[in-house]
Amino acid sequence: MNERELIELALAEGFANAAVMDTAELVFVPDFRPLCEENLCGKYGVNYCCPPDCGTVEEMRRRVLRWRRALVAQTMWDIENPMDETQTKPAKGAHNRLTRRLIDRAGLPGLMIGAGGCDLCGPCALAEGRPCRFPDRSFSCMSAYCIFVRDMAEKCGMEYDCGPGVTAFFSMYCFAEA
Repeated sequence: MNERELIELALAEGFANAAVMDTAELVFVPDFRPLCEENLCGKYGVNYCCPPDCGTVEEMRRRVLRWRRALVAQTMWDIENPMDETQTKPAKGAHNRLTRRLIDRAGLPGLMIGAGGCDLCGPCALAEGRPCRFPDRSFSCMSAYCIFVRDMAEKCGMEYDCGPGVTAFFSMYCFAEA
């Protein structure tokens, strides 16, 4: 599947926007990692795919740069307050399921980066002291990778701030080994 077909598939699957970029153009901001430590999502220290268990900022950066290209996918939601987890959590879950379905249909090897931390299990096997149940399907979020999402969106020609009452979520699928 070529890049144009991948973008067309993303749009057909229901994403509002999709674009492909070089992973070398991504900006990683280590100063974002303390935001995860605030644990607003509740996954810090209790999810293998979230800090501190997902790896250091440098390790996460290297995981991304192992791939040359990335499909960036965006959904938009009618959400008044993007800090309200009762509204954003279901939307992020739907966004990530849509991303996984796209990846499964595309059939390309790669790395998924979600709109929120991995939610394949509840609770994560980490809480039980057991290994990850789905190591080939689990995913970390943009925040865990310290990706500057606003910059990424601008480089892809996508709106980051969509206006009052609209919240955008982004995911990425890195592919084409470097």
